[in-house]
Amino acid sequence: MTEKKSAIKHIIDACFYSYSGIKSAYKSEIAFRQDIAICTFLFIFALILPVSFVYKLLMIVSLFIILIAELINTAIETVIDRISSEIHPLSKKAKDIGSAIVFFAFLQMIFVFLSSLIIAIF
Repeated sequence: MTEKKSAIKHIIDACFYSYSGIKSAYKSEIAFRQDIAICTFLFIFALILPVSFVYKLLMIVSLFIILIAELINTAIETVIDRISSEIHPLSKKAKDIGSAIVFFAFLQMIFVFLSSLIIAIF
């Protein structure tokens, strides 16, 4: 019984840590707030678009991928900034790769949305 309680407590704790991380990113990162605004608008657009449930689901999942990518990017930048404020080529590389993650998430979202729009038109 103790193992079950500790597993449930671990899950509950993890949910609180996740909420804290989302809240922290929202407060400190303008890019995350912008992504939330864009994703909220596109979420509503996806719901009203006259396509099947599967296409709506694909569009909505692609929006979550953007938010996930932005959180990964924020985590990378935070760790780099924590390690050192010194400008270093490896720090730049890590931050640039984090930015590339977000870029590719946006590209795939655009592809999914455009494909869904084409299907809705034809």
